[in-house]
Amino acid sequence: MAMRKFLMVVFILCVSLAVISAANPNLIVYKTKTGDRYHLDGCSSLSRSKIAITLEKAVNSGLTPCSRCNPPELDKKHHSLFRVIELTSYKDARIADMLKVTVSRTVDGDTIRVSITDPPVGLSNEETIRLLGVDTPETVHPFKPVEYFGKEASEYTKKLTGQTAYLAFDWNLRDNYGRLLAYIYLDSGECFNAKLIEDGYGFAYLTFPFQFMDEFRNLERSAREERRGLWNGPN
Repeated sequence: MAMRKFLMVVFILCVSLAVISAANPNLIVYKTKTGDRYHLDGCSSLSRSKIAITLEKAVNSGLTPCSRCNPPELDKKHHSLFRVIELTSYKDARIADMLKVTVSRTVDGDTIRVSITDPPVGLSNEETIRLLGVDTPETVHPFKPVEYFGKEASEYTKKLTGQTAYLAFDWNLRDNYGRLLAYIYLDSGECFNAKLIEDGYGFAYLTFPFQFMDEFRNLERSAREERRGLWNGPN
């Protein structure tokens, strides 16, 4: 009887720890080089070449929990934020992995407001998005006049209003003003941030590093050489 009670207590503790761990996206789990599952340390399915990885990264990479060691599963609200940190091109991102939102209004060419029906932990139903890697001419800056091609860039982005969009994130989630920093993808799979630069409505914003910096820099160079958008105006 005493042993049964002891085992019951151990079982309850294990379940409780699993629940706590499931809420921790930074929990360390393990994968193999070729497998499609993630494991707890000590799992018989692991080899010597096991690779440590966070629970959030394992789930975002498409790995599934091992049926032998039963590692914790991440609450969906923790892995709704797709990070592009392992991609080599913005064209490789899949909207199926991203957070779905509705664009409620445009602030200016590189800033929008979105509505989120079921926001993940740390996000609100309404968020301001600063588009990553792109800077458009100012139209609403409190200390600067409306800049050349600013209205055109704002109108270009305004076409997103009312549309469904998908958010992908880089290293930092927010800027110093509390705005979300995100890449905006459309139903077509197209990255709107890149499109702004490619069509000549914005510059590659190179002050701070981001995952697709080289690609965005090349998009700006191409737009400038072909005199698209703002590059077709006064020098």
